[in-house]
Parts: sequence; C-alpha cells; structure tokens
Amino acid sequence: MVTNPGLLARNRDFRRFWAGHTVSVVGTQVTAVALPLVASLTLGAGAAGVAAVATAGFLPNLLLPLLVGHWLEHRRRRRILVVADLVRAVALAAVPVALVVGALSMPLLVAVALTVGAASVVFEIGSFAYVPSLVAEADLPAANQATQGSTTAAQVGGPGLAGGLAQLLGPAPALALDAVSYLASAAGVAGARRPEPVPTRQDEKTGILSGLRAIAVNPWLRALTAHAAIYNGAAQILVVNLVVYAVTDRRLGPGLFGLALSAAGAGAFLGTLASLRLATRFGYGRTFAGALTLSTGTPLLIAVLPGTGSALAATLALVQLVSGFGLGTANVLSVTLRQVVMPRGSLARSNGGYRLLTFGVLPLGSALGGVLGQTLGSRVGVAVGAAGLALSAVPMCTRRIRSLRRPDEAKPPVTDPTAASADRDAARLNPAARR
Repeated sequence: MVTNPGLLARNRDFRRFWAGHTVSVVGTQVTAVALPLVASLTLGAGAAGVAAVATAGFLPNLLLPLLVGHWLEHRRRRRILVVADLVRAVALAAVPVALVVGALSMPLLVAVALTVGAASVVFEIGSFAYVPSLVAEADLPAANQATQGSTTAAQVGGPGLAGGLAQLLGPAPALALDAVSYLASAAGVAGARRPEPVPTRQDEKTGILSGLRAIAVNPWLRALTAHAAIYNGAAQILVVNLVVYAVTDRRLGPGLFGLALSAAGAGAFLGTLASLRLATRFGYGRTFAGALTLSTGTPLLIAVLPGTGSALAATLALVQLVSGFGLGTANVLSVTLRQVVMPRGSLARSNGGYRLLTFGVLPLGSALGGVLGQTLGSRVGVAVGAAGLALSAVPMCTRRIRSLRRPDEAKPPVTDPTAASADRDAARLNPAARR
C-alpha cells in the first residue's frame, strides 16, 4: 500500500495543521492579486509600479531559501510557522490602516509585499520539514495529497476570490480579510499539539551551502531538482508567449482564453485526488513517469492546434486539462519522494537548496521567453517552451525511478549520525515512523 486511508479523519493534529495550511495558501493567492490591484486601482500606479510590487513579493524566493533552510534546520518548526502567519497578518493589515489614515503609498506596498513574500518562504520551507514529524512515514503520501489538494484548489479559486473581494469591498479592505485569514491559519497550525522531535545539534558546523550539497550527492534529489528547474524555466517561456500567441496572433477572446487556462487548475485538482490510487495500482515510479508524460508532453500540441474562436479554446482547454492532471499527480509524488529521501536531520536545508534552484530559474525563463517571442515570434516561443517542458522529463525517466514501487524503497541507508539521531527521536515520538 502507498498510504493509509482516512488520515484527516483519524489524525486530529494533522487535521488542524491542514486546515491552517489551507487557509494560508488561499491567503497567499489572494495577496498575489489584491496587492497589485491596490497599486493600480487605489494609488493609480502604472505598469512600473505594479511590477515593483510583484517583484518585491517574488524577490525573497531568490534571496532567502538557503538562509531560511539553514536557520530552520535545528529549530522547532510549528512555533515558527505560527510567527510567519502572524507577520503576514500584521503586514497586510497595515495596508487598509494606512488607507484610512491617509498614509498609503507605493513604498509601503513594496515593503508589505517584501515582508509577506519573506514570511511565505519561511512558512513553506518550514511546513515541508514539519509534516514528517507530524505524521507517520507511511502516511506521508496521504498528508501530501491533502496539502497539495488544498494548494491546487487555492490556485484555482484564489484569484477569482481576490477579484470578487476587490470588486465588492475594494482592494485595500480585501487585504483586511486576507490578514484575518492568516490569523486563522496561525490558530490552525498552533492547534497541532503533537510534540516535535528535539532539534538536533551537530558537532560539526554546516555551511549555508550544505543544502545544495545534499542535493548534489543524492541521485533521487538530483533528478527531481533537474526536472523541476528545467520545467519551471520552460513553463515561463511558454506562459510569456502563450498569451500573445493565443489572444493577439490567433485572436482568441480574453474570456475564452481565461476559461481555457482554468482547465489546467481543474485538471491538477483531479490529478491530486487520483494520485495515490494510481500509485497503489500501477506502482510509484510508473505512475510518476506517466504523470510526467502527460504534464510535459501534452503541451507540445499547443503550437499546432487548429481552429479559431471557441474551437481553439476547446482544444486548448483539453490540452490544459490533461497536462494539469499530470502535473497535479506528479506534485504529490514529488513532494513525498523528497521528504522520504532527504535525511530527517537536513529536511529544511535540503528543501531550501531545492527551492533556490527550482525557483531561481523563473526570472531567467521569463526573460528568455520575452527575447524569443520578440525576435522569432510568439509561436516559436510557445514551441520552445513546450519543448523545454518535454525535455524536463528526461532526468526522471531512468529505470531506477520507473521501477520504484513505493517511495520508501528510495530511502538511503542512515550514515549520518545527526540524521540517525533525528530518526531515533522521530521514532520515539511516533513508533510507526520507521518501517
């Protein structure tokens, strides 16, 4: 079996954490839309101002992962997750308060975006490292299915919710409700009472680059990181050019284009729900390979889709639906595999290195996509981006990965005394953690 059923029903601590996580990721999606709307609609900022706010929110993903992962490694994570939520709540609440007192400005919005982005990096790296101490190892796939499912649902519904709140209340008051959502998230995470393992202490000092070294020496992590980095960079090339190719060159209406893209989110949600059943039936590695075939291979059809208007929208939506299904399935399996193969004593550091490498390519992909579209045309840009997505599956198509029946088969033998100590602590608190 890949997982045990009914995790949310029988594990109260994880259920509380999951509820807080769900509210948090919804808040993140609302913030990503509402903050630029405040800049544009409330302050009348142009494209440069909106870009400044968006860039400030993204910048911590480039600057902080290694530092945060190194800092989190030997600290209890639940308390830090709660603080990260409280920081986000206070930062966002400053926007409507500043509006009321007449102090709202672009520098304040940039500072808020930077603060929220930094706290989000802490929360996401910390939660990745916290979950394996909250549930048994056999329950990790189910835990990741639950968290990835709520994340996908937030990505699908969050932008629409943000737009609706901004339309109903105005973008600044919408952020006030967003701040309340982070308070609710903090309460949910704090409600998980299961004791965390005692943070380990290393006899030898570990440098800030140790998270990158952990990836370099592990063949599973090397393959996962190479795939995700290539995929994310290629996806940016595709996204940058797709809107021009579909809306401008192929004259697809913005409404139909938006509906076609939303099919990807629906597919991802379905893939998340189906991931563990598929892995149980076909094996972990085969399911992973099949999911990657759908998520990285199907977009190759976009540049040659026929038709116009609703016919083009329908075929594009079908491609997005199938690709999204593969992506949702692969995300659940990827997170679980990384949590299993990373030594318990370096979960935060390793994930910090992974996040740096896989998120750091995003601005490079966007820039390259712009150059390709400007010089060779948007259709070529779409084709190159889609080809890059297909190329990203290559590191994951090895026989080693395809033959994997369960994620715990990839778990390396414990050779690091620090990791062994962390596993013993986890086993004392959770006897089912070692299989």
